[in-house]
Amino acid sequence: METTHIIDPQLAFEQFMASMQELRKSQEETARQLKETDKQMKETDKQMKETDKRVGALTNRFGEMVEYMILPNLVAKFGELNFTFTKANRTEITDHKHNIITEVDAFLENGDMVMIVEIKTKPNSDDIDDHIERMEKLRKYADLHNDKRQYLGAMAGVVFSESEKIYALKKGFYVIEPSGETFTITEPTGSYHPHVW
Repeated sequence: METTHIIDPQLAFEQFMASMQELRKSQEETARQLKETDKQMKETDKQMKETDKRVGALTNRFGEMVEYMILPNLVAKFGELNFTFTKANRTEITDHKHNIITEVDAFLENGDMVMIVEIKTKPNSDDIDDHIERMEKLRKYADLHNDKRQYLGAMAGVVFSESEKIYALKKGFYVIEPSGETFTITEPTGSYHPHVW
């Protein structure tokens, strides 16, 4: 014998409404959690930006400290390699007319030659490639001002990986790195030659 279930429309409606209330509560809770997550993400983003800003300032200060430690001794150290530079300073070139805008960490010069030194905490291949571009800009700027001196380049770093050191030497740069209380300068020799711009 077959039994027939009779559905009470009132009971079905109440169950449907209860389910809808549960669904609405669940959606409200999800919305609240999403709002809280969004707030936390914004706070985390703000903290990360602040941290990046502090790290950037610290890196800049460290870079400046390195420059001021290295710059005064560069003339004497290059003198050990038979260079006689009469001036050493930090300089900026801003020539909007010819689109030549660059900073030079250490600009060593005499009447015949200029040594352009880029100083980084931990140089990488991009820094070395950027220094090549800087050298090309400086050569162009020199030519525009009838400066016929030879331009040479050097990369200085607090931490130089062996591969980056070799890359810099291959590109014809002198490599300046810490050694005890002072620093050493490695000349591109052998199959590597100093590049003259």
